[in-house]
Amino acid sequence: MSMLAGATLLASALLGTGAATAQAADVPAEFGTDWHDPVTAAPPVDRPHTRSCQVTLADAQFRDFTPYRGTYTPPQGCGDHWSKVVLRLDGKVKGRQYDRLGYLHVGGVEVLRTSTPEPSPDGIAWHVEKDVTRYSDTFRSAQDVEMLIGNVVDDTYTGVIDVHVTLTFYAGRPAERTPDRVLTLADTPGGTTLTTPRNSERIVAEVYATGSGGGCEEFWYLTVADPASYSCKADHGPYREVQIKVDGQLAGIAAPFPNVWTGGWSNPFLWYVVPAPGAFDVRPVQYDLTPFAGLLDDGRPHRIEVSVVGVPAGQPGWSTPVNVLVWQDTHRAHVTGALTADRATDLANTSTYTPGSQNRVNTEAGHRLTVSGYLDTSHGRVTTTVTRTLANTSVHRWTDGENTDALDATWTDDEMVSTGGHGHARTTRTHRTYTLDGTTTIGTDNRLRTVLTLGDRASVTERRDGLSTAWSRLDDTYSGDAAYTIDVPRDQRHAVGTSHERYRLHGSDGCYDHSLATAQGVLTEDRDRC
Repeated sequence: MSMLAGATLLASALLGTGAATAQAADVPAEFGTDWHDPVTAAPPVDRPHTRSCQVTLADAQFRDFTPYRGTYTPPQGCGDHWSKVVLRLDGKVKGRQYDRLGYLHVGGVEVLRTSTPEPSPDGIAWHVEKDVTRYSDTFRSAQDVEMLIGNVVDDTYTGVIDVHVTLTFYAGRPAERTPDRVLTLADTPGGTTLTTPRNSERIVAEVYATGSGGGCEEFWYLTVADPASYSCKADHGPYREVQIKVDGQLAGIAAPFPNVWTGGWSNPFLWYVVPAPGAFDVRPVQYDLTPFAGLLDDGRPHRIEVSVVGVPAGQPGWSTPVNVLVWQDTHRAHVTGALTADRATDLANTSTYTPGSQNRVNTEAGHRLTVSGYLDTSHGRVTTTVTRTLANTSVHRWTDGENTDALDATWTDDEMVSTGGHGHARTTRTHRTYTLDGTTTIGTDNRLRTVLTLGDRASVTERRDGLSTAWSRLDDTYSGDAAYTIDVPRDQRHAVGTSHERYRLHGSDGCYDHSLATAQGVLTEDRDRC
């Protein structure tokens, strides 16, 4: 998969480069009863110009917490290897409804984690596209399908969520080799276990880690420890880290993305047209477990544990489903090797509370892990070393009564994967930065206002034998400012709001630069710059 192909979300039918946008005279003074369908600046999936076949995965209406269950059958007429597999979800909802979280499983493999937009009384439609070529192994045989977007429909919350999900298969060979196996964890009396093929030569785990759609862990980055007087508490403050262990040994660490759903920060008017980055297509955190392949290739089940550091003991709120992607050595029935290093620093995590007319918590945290191992493959001994460094700084300020509540936070997740052997060396460096800078205030006139900027940035460089071979730079930034009157009927809220998203992706594969802007639910800008 090319580096540019990592951007996989399309929410609503994107307007083309020359599409008309609203003039100032067309923008209402405040939100009405309807607004533009949800749209995002992220690029659609690039589709090849080859023969294609389409299969329906799900047709469902979600009114409660009953999962949709069906059966998937592989497509006819496009072979059993595909250059691209694209998942598309088409959704619609009308009336009144909260944002809801959902998942889609095929053969137990999580292929989509998503959330929904909040509707207008007149109804909205939205679309999500995702490149799911890496799950091709799952799609080659008939599978059970399960999908759930948990919902509540009653006299007040009337919105029934209607979705149609398809897979489109494009004939041909993929640009890069896809995993030979896609595995899920097995539930056993001793916990969850994984049994890999004995000739596995690359192993990657992906975890769709999300804080719950309700409760304090939805806003984990705002939690505080005693003695601070704030409504959301956690024993050690806001630092969260997603860890994976193999047989009790720490195998990977990652910083979760600060997902904001479409009702987030007490202000749905921020998100009615442009959602926060990743809200409709949650990106999993990934761990390269290849250093552990020598241990995992013994044919026995091994205990796999995923946990979120910082969640108070016994408190629910995180979902962490796991897929394991495996590439096999086709010239060996059994690959042997060993784990040679597993070193972690002490986890640093300090939250300092300063009371006052504006209470304040300063948090600084971080962690570093290095794991290394080798495999004796059909093409010689290959050593893989993975180093990951996490850091988080944040300043949380609030007044008594929380009529002002503000956060300025940055998370960094740096990863280096080095592979060497048989005269060749490859190093991939990834630097991820997430930022959230937001303030919610409630004035004496009961006007609630939220001003928020959310950033998702990443740089990737790849070198082979000392020479640069590929690079990319991603900057997906959302900003919004919305206000409405609280504790009044909907038609008396007098809501106003503007939002803007710019998605920039440049690199050795090309350029993509798309901007969107809205005011009072009207799309005012849709601009391509590349």
